[in-house]
Amino acid sequence: MTTYRSLHFACAIAALALPSLAAAQDEPREDGGERDSERGERAETFVRPYIEAAQVLTQELSPGDEFVTYSQVAAGVDATVAGRNSAGSVSLRYERRIGYDDSTIDGDTLSGVARASLAIAPRSVTLDAGALAARTRVESSGAASLGGFGGDDSQTSQIYAGYVGPSVHTMAGEVEIEGHYRLGYVRVEEPDALAVAPGQQPVDLLDDSTTHAAFVRAGVRPNTVAPVGVGVGAGWTEQHVSNLDQRVRDRYVRADVTVPVSPSLAVVGGVGYEDVEVSGRDAVRNGAGNAVIGSDGRLVTDTSAPRQIAYETSGLIWDAGVMWRPSRRTSVEAYVGRRYGSMTYHGAAAYAPNSRESFNAIVYDNLTTFGGVLVEQIAGLPTEFEAFRNPISGQVGGCVASAQGGSCFGGSLATLNAGVFRNRGGGVSYSATMGHTQIGTGIGYDRRRFLAASGTAIGGTNGQVDETVWWAAYASTELDQRSSVTANASANWFDSSDAFADSSLGYSASVAYNRNLLRGLSGTAAVAFDGVSRKDLEDFQAASALVGLRYSFF
Repeated sequence: MTTYRSLHFACAIAALALPSLAAAQDEPREDGGERDSERGERAETFVRPYIEAAQVLTQELSPGDEFVTYSQVAAGVDATVAGRNSAGSVSLRYERRIGYDDSTIDGDTLSGVARASLAIAPRSVTLDAGALAARTRVESSGAASLGGFGGDDSQTSQIYAGYVGPSVHTMAGEVEIEGHYRLGYVRVEEPDALAVAPGQQPVDLLDDSTTHAAFVRAGVRPNTVAPVGVGVGAGWTEQHVSNLDQRVRDRYVRADVTVPVSPSLAVVGGVGYEDVEVSGRDAVRNGAGNAVIGSDGRLVTDTSAPRQIAYETSGLIWDAGVMWRPSRRTSVEAYVGRRYGSMTYHGAAAYAPNSRESFNAIVYDNLTTFGGVLVEQIAGLPTEFEAFRNPISGQVGGCVASAQGGSCFGGSLATLNAGVFRNRGGGVSYSATMGHTQIGTGIGYDRRRFLAASGTAIGGTNGQVDETVWWAAYASTELDQRSSVTANASANWFDSSDAFADSSLGYSASVAYNRNLLRGLSGTAAVAFDGVSRKDLEDFQAASALVGLRYSFF
């Protein structure tokens, strides 16, 4: 079943990304010139399929001392294509593991990340798409961490996510009109087993979810028909979670005004009306009144039970803030307002001192689900990037290398809890290319306060707070014309207000040496260290080593 889903999702990623890549590559310039040299800051256009074969040795250090050796074969493609109005990147890898001493190591994994933007009508209509496939280690608390599994595949979960949607941006005289729609889907496969502390019940991990988001706005810019800019807009978001048929419905209308203070500074504000509702159903109950858990380890939804309200609010919303853009390389936005029945704060900052460096920061506050967070994070990835992978497991790291910013997504995978939550937090990231060296890092904080209807199987989680601090980093440097070294590291600290949830710290670090042997053929030697430190359960630690060969076709 895993192989079937992996192959079908690989086709889905290719269907989302490759048409946009091809369109971007084939799209001619209006002046007949070459696209690749159009802007010096554009990433080099390339498409590089490859096959790999490697031998892996893994030694469990804690709590046991099991030694595992296995072979892995893989096929994948890395590509980045940039055109005049379209761009896209994809890193996709399918891997098959073949065990010798322990048959449980046998299995396959699909991992990858893709993001593309295709211009349907230049400068007015675009089609955006993105996808992510990742394997994470999962704790019974729902906490998840990227990295290798250290030979223990029983507590890992495969995550698939993707989105697609059109955007319209045009002018009707002096009126600027924009509209966006996004359809997202996320699926999480249940781990084979979870280590559970005494007295603890595993959280209900997400099965699958869909996300619909639409937004439209019409307005005029300052100093066109008036000294100030004005606009009106409306938005609609609806998220469906298969677990207990949970639903988030959010609809709003608002008017906004932009008041220029100087050529680089403006004061902005808006007021409107919003209606929000979170609801779900109860689980099937047995004769003793206990919630029934299905064969997949998740609560069984009672589809005949009435829908129950977990949270609802409606009324006036407002926000005010500033926008500062002193140059095309620097922008800062900061807002304060009232939404979801309480005060809210959000903003973003981006600074690119040159074409080789990028600094980004974000503060967020919204009402969403795990699927909603992940889809939003994928949509925020740049269209031109290079993915850095764990050399042992082949998994994508928590950040991708890009000069466009918005390059880290490690925080969105912090916990796989299926519930609806108020999501607050922030993060900063930095990336740079210095000659033959690339570095990047990101760090952030994520807080999720769950909402659930009382009397239901998850009613006890209402008000529960899960907190995560995440960090990810990568580095790569060329030693000479034929060899290079890459390194990856990540860490996720998780804590919950649930007295029975085990706090944990998941971490992973790896280093790989790569050397070109012949045209298209390269060799890799790598080492990695992975682990999870827990409060109530024994720690897990493992060290791994790999030697392998890769053949790239282009």
